[in-house]
Amino acid sequence: MDKFIKLIGKVPILSSFIVAMWVGLVLGFVVSPINNVIRGTDYTYTITDLLIVGCFTGIFIIYPFVLTVINLLSLFFRLKSPIWTKAMKKIEYTTVILGSIFSVFYTILTEIRFEATWDQTLYNAELHQPVWTEGVASVVLLSVVGAVGYMMLSWIRLDKMPPLLIVCAIAAMYLGIYECGMWCIQMLGKESSELVLCVFPFNCILIAMKTIRYKICEWTELQQKQEQQLQLESEPPQNSVIAKWNQKLSRAVYWPVAAFIIMWPLLGILLCILILFGQRPDTIIKAWTETADWKLSQRIPPQNIMRDEHYLCTVAAGGHEEVVKPIRMGERHGHRVVVNRQLCIANAFEEVIQERTPHFHKVVRHVYDTCGFPIAKLIRSKTACDVVYYIMKPLEWFFLAVLYLVDVKPENRIAVQYLPKMKKEEM
Repeated sequence: MDKFIKLIGKVPILSSFIVAMWVGLVLGFVVSPINNVIRGTDYTYTITDLLIVGCFTGIFIIYPFVLTVINLLSLFFRLKSPIWTKAMKKIEYTTVILGSIFSVFYTILTEIRFEATWDQTLYNAELHQPVWTEGVASVVLLSVVGAVGYMMLSWIRLDKMPPLLIVCAIAAMYLGIYECGMWCIQMLGKESSELVLCVFPFNCILIAMKTIRYKICEWTELQQKQEQQLQLESEPPQNSVIAKWNQKLSRAVYWPVAAFIIMWPLLGILLCILILFGQRPDTIIKAWTETADWKLSQRIPPQNIMRDEHYLCTVAAGGHEEVVKPIRMGERHGHRVVVNRQLCIANAFEEVIQERTPHFHKVVRHVYDTCGFPIAKLIRSKTACDVVYYIMKPLEWFFLAVLYLVDVKPENRIAVQYLPKMKKEEM
């Protein structure tokens, strides 16, 4: 067992990565055929496909899980071996670095719009920002203070730090733990794509708690050694308040409570700094409550507008108002959509060719479905919608010309597009 610990301790990052890759490859070979059975398909996976799926799963799913398990176990089980201590430090640093990178990667895959305040209208399954824009500075400051406290305890030797400074570092870490905890609570009740963003903050909480626990144990062991060496020496009397505090804090058992007490004046100082830069005192709370769609949110957002991402003109209608010029709300497949004149003309044109030449309409629809769908799915931003709107402008003029040539009342046909059936019948 000792040899195994030494081996793992020497190469902890490589060892944990190998475990994750093996599990990922096994899942890739096992889950892919099962996926065929569940979906009722008969797709034949090649070895290359399975290796790609396995490697992707191992790196982006299994490896964060393995690091989380290691951090969780090391919180409760502490080995005094120097090799193991260094190994855990490497795991911590790997967790922080990869956690930051992977969180950015996961964010791209979610529907969260971090720039969208609670009162903005979003599309489809998009979600508003989980942290209020005006409260970001408070969240970042407390998180940075927590990170500084961790670095002080992690990088500086205990015998080089006064107890009072150690307690201040722990108090700073408490503020960081608070922010990580608030983030995890904010994400509760969401889909797995959003919950995955809790993995890194949860690991930060584990690392902070582990660091505090380990430092208390190390200080206790260090004090026991010093007491044995200095049993015959008498200490000079200490009369100052700070000296008395320092003497009491030499017993590490008081550190968690003392840090909790010191945390409040430290928080007060930070709030004063934030107020000087224009922040409100209650921003550290409102940063989480002045939001919508989330666990701690207290705002009710406007209803999301459904935008059919399969059709270019429908997507283009979601551009900037001054460009695409929306005229009203419409209804498509039972969902509310933004309607502009270009969209109505395109839909009226399709309606005409479907009535006059159904066979030609099937050919046009097949070509568009083949080419237009993939392009439309790539359009995400308002600027991209504006570009598509301008690209579709010549086609809009062509559609309008055809409508005026073949339809007796073209403007009436254009006007009733995307109206509910009852209103169409009335008109």
